[in-house]
Amino acid sequence: MSAPSTATDAEADDGPLLDVRGLRTEFHTEGGPIVASNEVSFSLDRGETMGLVGESGAGKSVTARSLMRLIDSPGEITGGQVVFDGEDLLQKTEAEMRDIRGNRIAMIPQDPMSSLNPVMTVGEQITETIRRHQDVSKSEARRLAVESMDDVGIPDAEERIDDYPHEFSGGMRQRVLVAIGFSCEPDLIIADEPTTALDVTTQAKILDLLNEMQEREGTAVLMITHNLGVVAQTCDHVGVMYAGNLVETAELGDLFDRPRHPYTRSLIDSIPEVDTDYDELPTLDGAMPDLGDLPSGCNFAPRCPHATEACRTGGDPSLDPVGDGSSRAACLHAADLDLSESTVPEAGAGRRDIDRTGEPLFEVRNLKKYFDAGEGILGNVHLSWEGGGLPTVERRHVKAVDDVSFDVYPGETVGLVGESGCGKSTVARTALRLLEPTDGEVYFEGQPLHELGSSEIRSLRREMQMIFQDPQSSLNPRKTVGQIVGRAMEKHGIATGEEKRERVGDLLERVGLSRAAASKYPHEFSGGQQQRVAIAHALAVEPKLIVCDEPVSALDVSVQAQILNLLNEIQDDENISFLFISHNIGVIRHICDRVAVMYLGKIAEFGSIEQVFSPPFHPYTESLLSAVPHANPDRETDRILLEGSVPSPINPPSGCPFQTRCPKKIGDVCEQDLPELEAVDGGDHYISCHLSDEEMSQRDSFITPSKRAETSPADSD
Repeated sequence: MSAPSTATDAEADDGPLLDVRGLRTEFHTEGGPIVASNEVSFSLDRGETMGLVGESGAGKSVTARSLMRLIDSPGEITGGQVVFDGEDLLQKTEAEMRDIRGNRIAMIPQDPMSSLNPVMTVGEQITETIRRHQDVSKSEARRLAVESMDDVGIPDAEERIDDYPHEFSGGMRQRVLVAIGFSCEPDLIIADEPTTALDVTTQAKILDLLNEMQEREGTAVLMITHNLGVVAQTCDHVGVMYAGNLVETAELGDLFDRPRHPYTRSLIDSIPEVDTDYDELPTLDGAMPDLGDLPSGCNFAPRCPHATEACRTGGDPSLDPVGDGSSRAACLHAADLDLSESTVPEAGAGRRDIDRTGEPLFEVRNLKKYFDAGEGILGNVHLSWEGGGLPTVERRHVKAVDDVSFDVYPGETVGLVGESGCGKSTVARTALRLLEPTDGEVYFEGQPLHELGSSEIRSLRREMQMIFQDPQSSLNPRKTVGQIVGRAMEKHGIATGEEKRERVGDLLERVGLSRAAASKYPHEFSGGQQQRVAIAHALAVEPKLIVCDEPVSALDVSVQAQILNLLNEIQDDENISFLFISHNIGVIRHICDRVAVMYLGKIAEFGSIEQVFSPPFHPYTESLLSAVPHANPDRETDRILLEGSVPSPINPPSGCPFQTRCPKKIGDVCEQDLPELEAVDGGDHYISCHLSDEEMSQRDSFITPSKRAETSPADSD
């Protein structure tokens, strides 16, 4: 990190590309100013990648937007310098900043759907940026836009340039944002959580794309993320933020080998490794403090296992050099603490065994859900001209779920995993009769749900509950938490009056909230706390099955672990079954007993965690597992990056659904014959693939043997 100095012409050539000095950003509220970015200082050289990490609310995005002068009222940049290529951006006029934004400094935001204009084609949005900053004709701008789309790996760019954002997948929309960002060959890219909402395969491709574009263009990148796995694979050095302050900066290797701040150690420890069994997922206890009511001493002291009285009573420590390297830390005891070793146990016994000798609680057989491929009475009618002569009339459908079968036993968690658009959520909604199935059978405790009327289904809702991805949109903002949780009890005749209030209080304490939370509204809670309210709401009617639809994908990794541990604890106590939907295969690894890997509406592989994460692998499963980022910069990665995107479910490929992207495709049989979902070695591990077991067993297991397996009776004989 550079020492503060005066910007000169020589510094523009010899100094860092970006030198942030004492940046301070405040938001004016009725309760007084909230300092969201407090005396932040760091530097970034040309062609270098710096990671800015921390939990939600740490100040990462506010700092990034401050660099580009994109702070709206009631926010205000109240101090510091942002020296970019020798010039202080905070001294420039708004007109001058408009010439810099998108041209010399570009931002790749987190959510492409809210960042791209839905009524403009992607080509219009790329050319708009190019023509704003480059003196080129409309046709030349279009040519450059096609070139940018080609550069970021969007297939058929010449044809797709006139498509609208909704016609692209999530990963392709993110590539459009990358294309816009790099279209004017900027000196600095600010990537604000660019892969958070993406599945692991798309995330891996976007990160590789950013690395490739950076090496090709020599662009500096500021990578903002809460995922240290992403940092380990992309960054040269790292800044760690907490409660508006930069609490540590270090070279990437130094940060992971010997973090200097206890918060950094806690962040690293809270990342579960895919290849490790845990008795309980590692967590970072507590929560980020309210920026309007910070502790009197070190902001991290209330959560720090090494805090002393000096930490709690003195002021917030400054960011000072530590040790012989370039590391800096804002900790009174940084020089004395040895934080090189993890405090997390190396391995545990893993999940308990499930008794599958009886009847399953929930059983899905040959489930299909097709949607019309258009609107109106004739919306799905399509004229086909194949074979010459007169056209033939075809009815086209979106085959969202196509012949899916699985079961869930009492006390078991079964996962559904796959890329976005593979049909996971549609399976769950159709199985629960929230959507009407096209075909197939669903049984709950032996009752045929597919044959029941709507009133009978409603009476069973008490037994089958659902937890959604976004708790904020699933909780009524006009009701208190007590009313939300209590209403379910009243509706199903479980409790009323004083008994209901007691039960609500007990439930809130059960999910880690206080009884006083019953009088608060959803907006008064953090994202993780809102998800705890959603879990309490699901538990209020004492269900036997809970469907969890991406319940932790929007949460920080430390909060994810807290929610997953809570679900495991509830399951152990209540013997509840979970159907757990996620695109995060690392989460699936630690919450599930068995997992179904889905691709294009079908199950490609189904088995226990040990079976699915060990050879033989379906080639699609193998690619998913290889793409999981590891929070270890020294670990060799052998990722399988799939070409192209998932085909349209309106017109799926013939033969194997995966054959258009499969790196192990063996010829005509893959293109012509649909492989059956068959047992491997006659057991309960099922794979749908034409490859032999030997061909699917060329890679080692992605998990280490659990302690339970190591100490099994079979091994001790």
